[in-house]
Amino acid sequence: MPAPRNLAELEADVRRDLDLTAHPRAPWLQAKTARGVPVLDALVIGAGQCGLAVAHALKRDRVDNILCIDRAAEGREGPWVTYARMRALRSLKDQTGPDLKTPSLTYQSWHEARYGLPSWEALTWIPKEDWNDYLLWFRRVTQIPVRNGVSAGRITPTRTDDDLPALHVETSEGPMVARKIVLATGQEGVGGWWMPPHLAALPAQFRAHTNEEIDFRALRGKVVAVLGAGASAFDNAAVALENGAAEVHLFCRRVEPMVVQPYRWLTFAGFLRHMGEMPDEWRWRFMSYILGLREGFAQEHYNRVLPHPNFTMHIGRPWEAARIEGGRVVLGTPRGDFTADFLITGTGVKMDPALCPELAECAHNIAAWNDRYTPPPEEANERLGQFPYLAADSSFEERVPGETPWIRDIHLFGIGTTMSFGPAGSSINAMSIAAPRVAAGVTRGLFQADLPRLYADLRAYDTVQVELQADRIAAE
Repeated sequence: MPAPRNLAELEADVRRDLDLTAHPRAPWLQAKTARGVPVLDALVIGAGQCGLAVAHALKRDRVDNILCIDRAAEGREGPWVTYARMRALRSLKDQTGPDLKTPSLTYQSWHEARYGLPSWEALTWIPKEDWNDYLLWFRRVTQIPVRNGVSAGRITPTRTDDDLPALHVETSEGPMVARKIVLATGQEGVGGWWMPPHLAALPAQFRAHTNEEIDFRALRGKVVAVLGAGASAFDNAAVALENGAAEVHLFCRRVEPMVVQPYRWLTFAGFLRHMGEMPDEWRWRFMSYILGLREGFAQEHYNRVLPHPNFTMHIGRPWEAARIEGGRVVLGTPRGDFTADFLITGTGVKMDPALCPELAECAHNIAAWNDRYTPPPEEANERLGQFPYLAADSSFEERVPGETPWIRDIHLFGIGTTMSFGPAGSSINAMSIAAPRVAAGVTRGLFQADLPRLYADLRAYDTVQVELQADRIAAE
């Protein structure tokens, strides 16, 4: 079949593909209320790529009474046009993602329809702005309901009017009630952005995390120090250089920079599909090794800073102390003090449910890996032990059984799933496997709670599919 010549033709293909693969079509959920208020079957908190992927998977399973909410304005969900400072995605251009392997919904189909086949063939990496536009198109063409500008708050247990478990969610638009919740809030799903305490204690005008809005134009003529040697650190260093910083110094705490990207190795179906099913010792062994290496930077990130003679990379030089002197920051390092005008930290996130407003009622009882598994001494890692220990359906487990049983109805789909399932909630190329697994956890819980009603429906089912002719039947 020839490729669609434009987006209108592609959207016709999408409608046909979704219709051809819609089986089973039968609705199986009934509308619920709680104190007379309509209850969603699933509320997805976060409408970035992860939220859209799991919402799409739910709709494919006829969970139609869903809503995605996102605190960002439309088009600013996720990092792509906010704090992502790379020029293009770090994943291969032919990856599949929220499309869940429907050909007409892939990024490649969208790109070819918008820009033409020659553009696709010439493309090496997907520009981040194009990926953002693709996600907006995806949500529109799949008719995923999204409400922007809505922040989620505390989640607490409640019951529907027919006494089924449900969850009450405080939001900036008032309370919402849902039978299931999917936390698809990306990096911040069970924690928050982190920088070393001695840096966080500095006045805000002297430092920023890579996830923050940074006025790079204000850094013109300044000496900028960047902590970290991952892709984000290099991206921020490059943007500072491109905006006229006098000097940019990137500090790698390791003696040897990470030039190998382990996530490229694990991108095969066996790992992505089955890592979460393996014994704890093997899950820990694989993921502690991978995460212990930290994420590497690619050649294109390094090439972006190389043309600038005012860029210097320091290896084996962590920031052990920091103080303000004469309106500048003095960093204490193993090789002496270093003075800069502004600091940027690429230090990632910390797993801590207490930092998440949605989990305020249950954070104390969310089981972490260090509650469930003790690794051998040579594999110990306190940071990784703080990741949540998730059930097979990506829902939270209780640290103390029976204290907050309702958290089994909160499913996580973000970077916090990494220790339990590998990069299931943080990697685009894992979505076609991971999103249906999360959706299956949601539908399993909905089905299980509805068993009495569904059994009664079965007993009452009396649709006749054959009309017998009495004169052709001989009775005994």
